[in-house]
Amino acid sequence: MRVMIRYTVQPELVDHSIELLRQVYADLERSRPPRLRYETFRLEGTCQFLAIIESDGGPAEAAHHHLASFQRYRAALNGICTQPPTVTHLEPAGAYQSR
Repeated sequence: MRVMIRYTVQPELVDHSIELLRQVYADLERSRPPRLRYETFRLEGTCQFLAIIESDGGPAEAAHHHLASFQRYRAALNGICTQPPTVTHLEPAGAYQSR
């Protein structure tokens, strides 16, 4: 499963959002769940964020969903977003990666 999640946070809460994300990524580094790729990007000069998540199984089974830090972050999004998260399932159409 590969999904893209986009959301926009209130300008004054961008730093708070980033701090919550740092806690999630610190927990991921400690727990090192297998078969998970999770990346979050802030779109340059905006309050918009984009996350790409790749994992085995469906969204509810993704390892990061079980982290307390992720649950705190997801709960916080309800109060800090100006636009709620939208989830788009991605279907591969091609890829290239140099090594």
